[in-house]
Formats: sequence, C-alpha cells, structure tokens
Amino acid sequence: MSLALAGALIVASRRPGERQDGAKDTLETLVDSRVAEMRTDMNKVSELVRELEKDRENKFGQLTEGLKRVGETTSLLATTTVQIREALANTRARGQWGERMADDVLRLIGFVEGINYLKQATVEGGGSRPDFTFLLPQDLKLNMDVKFPLDNYMKCVESETPDDEARFRRLFLRDVRDRLKEVVTRDYIDPQQRTLDYVLVFIPNEQIYQYIHEQESSLINDAMANKVVLCSPISLFAILVVIRQAVDNFSLEQSSNEVISQIRAFHNQWDLFIDQLNRVEKQLDSFRDGFKLLIERRRRALERPLARIKDIQEERGLSLPADAGHPEDREEPALPELEFAEPRENGP
Repeated sequence: MSLALAGALIVASRRPGERQDGAKDTLETLVDSRVAEMRTDMNKVSELVRELEKDRENKFGQLTEGLKRVGETTSLLATTTVQIREALANTRARGQWGERMADDVLRLIGFVEGINYLKQATVEGGGSRPDFTFLLPQDLKLNMDVKFPLDNYMKCVESETPDDEARFRRLFLRDVRDRLKEVVTRDYIDPQQRTLDYVLVFIPNEQIYQYIHEQESSLINDAMANKVVLCSPISLFAILVVIRQAVDNFSLEQSSNEVISQIRAFHNQWDLFIDQLNRVEKQLDSFRDGFKLLIERRRRALERPLARIKDIQEERGLSLPADAGHPEDREEPALPELEFAEPRENGP
C-alpha cells in the first residue's frame, strides 16, 4: 500500500457522519499498522542503500588502489624500457648482452667453460678471436660469433609510414649481410686448426631472427652457401644439444674401447698365467715322482744290504762300535727349513 492511499484512508476516516466510531477506530488501526509496516520497509530499504553505498565506496577504494599500483608498475616498466633501450643503443653493451644470452643457453645445457667451450680464445696463427669456441672430440673445434643488429630494426618497427619502413628494412638486412661478411673473412674455418667446416652466428633475439627469415630467406641460403649457420636462442639450444649428445656418445665409445682393450690384455695375461701354471704343475709332478722313487724303491734297495750285513754280524758274533748302531736308533740331523720368497703383486 502506498503513502497516498494511506493518506486518503486517513482523510476519509476523519469525515464526520460518514462512519460510526467503532468502524472509525478499526480503520485508523489498520492505517496505523500499514504505515508502520511501510516505515519498517523504508528503513530496510534505507539500510540496504547505506550498505550498497558503503560497498561501493570499498569497491571504489580498491579500484583506485589497483589503478594506482598499475600506474606505478607502468611507470616502472616505462623507466626500465628506456634504460634497456639506452643500454642497447651502445654496440658494446649489445654485444655483452648477446654473450650473456649465449652463456645462459650454455649453462642450461650443462656446458662448462674450459671443458666444453672457450670464450674469446685467439685463433692460433691468426689474430681472430671468436666469441665462443666449442671443444669437440678428437681435438675438433667449432667457432661462434654473437651478432646483434638492432638500430635499423628498431627504426623499421617504429616507422610511421610504409616508405620509412621499407627503407629501414633494407638498411637492417644490409647490416645483417655485413655482419655475415665479417665472419666469412675471418679464419674461423681453418682445417689446419682442426675446425669444422661451418661457423655459427648467434642472434640473441627470436623476433629479429624470425624477421630475417620472413623478409629475406635468400639471406639464410647465402649464409649456408658460405658455411655460416644463423641461430637464435632456441635453435642454438637445439644445435648444442646435438653436439652434447655426440660428445657423450664419443666419450662412451672411447670408454668402451678402453674397457675392451683392458679385457683383451687380461685374457692375454690369463693365457700366460695358465701356461706357466701348467709348466709348474708338470715340474711338481716330476718332483713327486722322483721323490716317490727315492722313498720307495731306492730306500728298499739300500736297506736290503744293511739287513744282510746285520744278519752276518749276528751269525758270527761280531760286535759293533759303541757309537754304531742301527740307522734307525741314531738321531737324524734336522733339515734346514726352506724359505720361499713372497710373490710379487706387480709383474707379469
């Protein structure tokens, strides 16, 4: 029931002569109850509005705080971007950053400097110094240079007109070709130094590497014709994984060959040992046979004349000297103990 209807009922209830007192009281009571209910509903609505307003203020405060953090992050990102661009504007800084990217790839694969690769090692017999030299089996080497042509690429990306974009694109591709020529003219490929027939050129940015492929694929073919392999961080990772697997397989093969060689040497020594053992066994058998002959047959042959002599003495009553007697009654001298040399641990 609306407030207008309640007011109308109150006015109608106060007109004299139209209703009796009892009905008038009942109507006033009904109106009062309806007004009380409406007042309660209005209070609830007011409370709900206040809660919504409070929640709106909280949400607005959170939104404001979030926008403030986003603004701070954007400002920090813009500052960092400016610092990066200023740093990369220097050619030396770009080269160091590219070498750091290559170091990260090598560390991810598990290469160790001084064992799997060398940095800035001067080529023997020349003045060239590749950024990285990978050490391969059989004293082979693979050289790699880091190149980061960025200036004209950034101008091409930020160009506002198609003409400017085309012009800076040509300049960028020319820069890439110049870097490749620098690598080709150096003695990074030298059979006398046991290098492979290819050299790697590392471009430490996937976007730039992809841009080269998209804009001028002939540049990649020309590089391959000159035995130069362009690689990005991902492709360098793949190439070095193959190299690492080849090195591990070669090391395993070398270890297997060495083990097989040692087994063959053991068999040779074992055959010599068995042959010598058979010889000693034969000598021992001959010694046992001779000793057995000495104990049995020769001893009996010597005892027979002695027994006959004893019988003759007894028959004729001959006496033996005081210190003489039966050979078995005399104390036998102690035989000297034989000393055996300790076997040597080392030797054939």
